Amino acid sequence: MTKLLPAALALLPLALAAQNPTNVLTPEKLWQLGRLSEMQVSPDGKTVAYTVTRYNIADNKGNADIWVVPVAGGTPKQLTSTPGSENTLNWRNDGKLTFLSGESGTDQLYVINADGSGKEQLSSFPDEGLGNLKYAPKGNFILYTQDVKVSQDAKDLFPDLPKADVKIIDDLNYRHWSSWDDHKASHVFFQPIGPDGKPQGYGKDIMAGEKFDAPLQPMGGAEQLAFSPDGYQIAYTSRKLTGKAEAESTNSDIYLYDIHNNKTQNLSEGLMGYDTEPVFSPDGKQLAWLSMATPGFESDRNAIMVYDFATKKRQDLIAGSELSGGNLRWSADGKTIYFASVVTGAEQLFEVPAKGGKIRQITTGPQNFNSFELVGKDQVVANTTSLTSFADIALINLKTGKGQMLTFINQQELSNVRTGRVEDRRVTTTDGKQMQVFVIFPPDFDPGKKYPTLLYCQGGPQSPITQTQSYRWNFQLMAANGYIVVAPNRRGLPGFGREWNDAISGDWGGQPIRDYLSAIDKVSEEPYVDKDRRGCVGASYGGYSVYFLAGNHQGRFKTFISHCGLYNLTSWYPSTEEMFFAKHDIGAAPWKMPLHKSYTDFNPQQFAKNWDTPILVIHGGKDFRVPEGQGMEAFGTAQLKGIPSRFLYFPNEGHWILKPQNAIVWQRVFFDWLGRTLKPEGQAGK
Repeated sequence: MTKLLPAALALLPLALAAQNPTNVLTPEKLWQLGRLSEMQVSPDGKTVAYTVTRYNIADNKGNADIWVVPVAGGTPKQLTSTPGSENTLNWRNDGKLTFLSGESGTDQLYVINADGSGKEQLSSFPDEGLGNLKYAPKGNFILYTQDVKVSQDAKDLFPDLPKADVKIIDDLNYRHWSSWDDHKASHVFFQPIGPDGKPQGYGKDIMAGEKFDAPLQPMGGAEQLAFSPDGYQIAYTSRKLTGKAEAESTNSDIYLYDIHNNKTQNLSEGLMGYDTEPVFSPDGKQLAWLSMATPGFESDRNAIMVYDFATKKRQDLIAGSELSGGNLRWSADGKTIYFASVVTGAEQLFEVPAKGGKIRQITTGPQNFNSFELVGKDQVVANTTSLTSFADIALINLKTGKGQMLTFINQQELSNVRTGRVEDRRVTTTDGKQMQVFVIFPPDFDPGKKYPTLLYCQGGPQSPITQTQSYRWNFQLMAANGYIVVAPNRRGLPGFGREWNDAISGDWGGQPIRDYLSAIDKVSEEPYVDKDRRGCVGASYGGYSVYFLAGNHQGRFKTFISHCGLYNLTSWYPSTEEMFFAKHDIGAAPWKMPLHKSYTDFNPQQFAKNWDTPILVIHGGKDFRVPEGQGMEAFGTAQLKGIPSRFLYFPNEGHWILKPQNAIVWQRVFFDWLGRTLKPEGQAGK
């Protein structure tokens, strides 16, 4: 162990870069970086197993391998190097590591010694979408998820027409994020483990006959499933609604299945928002989970709910707090719950007594603790990032909040890459509030020069700008191309209290937009900002913001880039999939009279008459959250008005760009557009 946090996170890239002061981040370099994913601590607390995914641009795919590093510090060791990705790590009580791999052609369970020897395939599961495997604490059972056919498709209804390509739809939620309904549901199974460590017999579906998913699709994972300490109870997250009811509600619940009697009970009945991520206390007498109160509000505050099995009572441990909990972990003695929460642009670690009481913030500083696992009584290993550093593992002391780096996953790749300085500023908004604004400078920044400047508009609309690294909207990559980046934590972003977080709902084009203009106007007072070369970029709600500002910017910007933005709220409302989101955040349906101000005052399409600035429109064909028609309407508008414009369309991408070669095309077109519209040749850095 060598460096302390947060200094290690902030200074590592700059220190290593001294060898070659001309090298900066590029799109290709970004996709050469290893990406930290899972972490699991061995039963004896001496070793951390983790996975690192690396991408082959030529093959257009990634591959995850398993590594281990001593908790006490030392040289990491790679355990696997197979053509198929390894995932779903679990340490067994005998000190061996299990994982899932598709090496055999289907996802199967493997075991390996901690030194990388003795790899063995343990299972021969049918190929039905196996995932999220967990061991019971005593090793007597495993649970996992598999896809189960729950309804008939056209081929079932018309078996004599096997080549018919058709979908018959009678209800909502027929597609979600980037996938059409495939008439299957993800169910939870459990299965005994034999003395040889292999699954015995067949898995039992604890949701047999149900049409519901567990965990929640498509983003829920193993964190939404839990074994009791004795292994005879399974807690899981599910939203037991279908069709229109599912599309209009966030009401998921925590269900408890008893292996002894095959009965299931709802522990969160009466709690109407999202209830997720159950975690048993070490003695099995209590269960903690995350709970949102408001049905239909996907970005509500996460309470930390604790259920006592003896009294059958529930308690919010952080009631009255402005914090929103995440990544819950019980201390070994069951007296404390550790959790993460976003505060002032960073995700920090906290603790609270399991009986309720004073909340203590453990960590501070400019870094994120994106996930963590306990090590003994007073330490955790954490996935840490900052706006100048990519994900690595750090060991954190829970008493002092200080830590040391255990890994430097991309040390070789970043050894000569310089990063830009990040300033954390406060800007006064139009209603007299203080707003956090990150300003990221080019690596070779010279205050005596003038620089083109980008206003970055965040999506969500309630996803905070924190100390993290995006592989698409990467601030350091933008800065490396000679741009100053202005990134405001405007109204609607978490980490600044519930009032600030909730203020955006029903007010998309109001105060949040004024916050953006306050940020760019204030930073533009600096002599090094070239007011004649300012651009505005963003995705999702950020893309909406770009479209809205294109008709309401009073000449501030010379170019716009919108990815998966909402252009016409009237057509978007009935064509999106999670109707609860549309209803809550827009405020009302477009057929409700009188029309909500979202459709009259805040609809970008209403202000397209004012468009006169070059615009790049980007959209994915499988984006069902913001359907492709939104991008097509915007591009068509620009073309018909004779505005310089380009449509970058990815037929097989969704709300994000996930394939390596597509992502590099995205970056190249992004910077080419900025270069042609904002940075005329010969004027870069001037």
